[in-house]
Amino acid sequence: MANSINTNRGALVALQTLNNTNKALETTQNRVNTGLKVSSAKDNGAIFAIATSQRAEMGAQDAVKQSLQRGQSIVDVALAAGETVVDALTEMKSLAVAIQDATADSDTETKLMADFDAIAKEVHSALAGATFDGVNLFKATAAGAPIEVSTNTSGGKFSLKAAGGAASATALAFGGTADADAGTWTAAAAAADKRTAYTAANVETALNAFTTTLADFGTKSKSLDRQLTFVGKMQDSLETGVGNLVDADLAKESARLTALQTKQQLGVQALSIANSSSSMLLGLFR
Repeated sequence: MANSINTNRGALVALQTLNNTNKALETTQNRVNTGLKVSSAKDNGAIFAIATSQRAEMGAQDAVKQSLQRGQSIVDVALAAGETVVDALTEMKSLAVAIQDATADSDTETKLMADFDAIAKEVHSALAGATFDGVNLFKATAAGAPIEVSTNTSGGKFSLKAAGGAASATALAFGGTADADAGTWTAAAAAADKRTAYTAANVETALNAFTTTLADFGTKSKSLDRQLTFVGKMQDSLETGVGNLVDADLAKESARLTALQTKQQLGVQALSIANSSSSMLLGLFR
């Protein structure tokens, strides 16, 4: 091979090798720094697009979880108030039996009815106060306006109360007048009307209807728990899946980094040797 001072083939080859090593070293250093083998679309456009889409899905699942937790809180508040109402109705049943045993228009009957009235007012006040974030499951819902929460990112809904659902307070009027929105209750004026309404059978009917409502809320609370568990598992699976696609194997990259750094140093030396070959030609002219 002819020696030339215009073209140093050895230096060109050494430079190309060194450039390739530097490029590989830059890639490896970026993976070590970020912990990602695909940190931008430049690394792998298809994988980057998939990972970005799944990260967006994970963010949307956070919104679903918040919606389910809100629904759970609405139901839990209703159940807490419901327990208070059940206790009150149990006491009202005992009072109803005593009222029927008392002599009509007697002082005893008047006092028992006053106790019954006081507890009935507490019941309606508790029902009206069972509100979370402006939602009360014991109040009537407007037609076409159900109380719902999101269950997935595709628009799935879970109904807490159907549109046009009646107020639970309606079954607890006991001959009086109830205002579910205001949480007020007004007893019948005449003692005879009260005696007709304040019976153990009427209280039992109201108690059965109300506990049926509570049972429905309890079932919905369990359903929301299961939905929350599912969303949590879904998020974990998505996070693991994205990691499988874009996370770097740091142990492998660390070993590769050391090898490339050594290769880089050898490349610099090889380039230096190749560049010095031209100066050796000067000896021929001495």
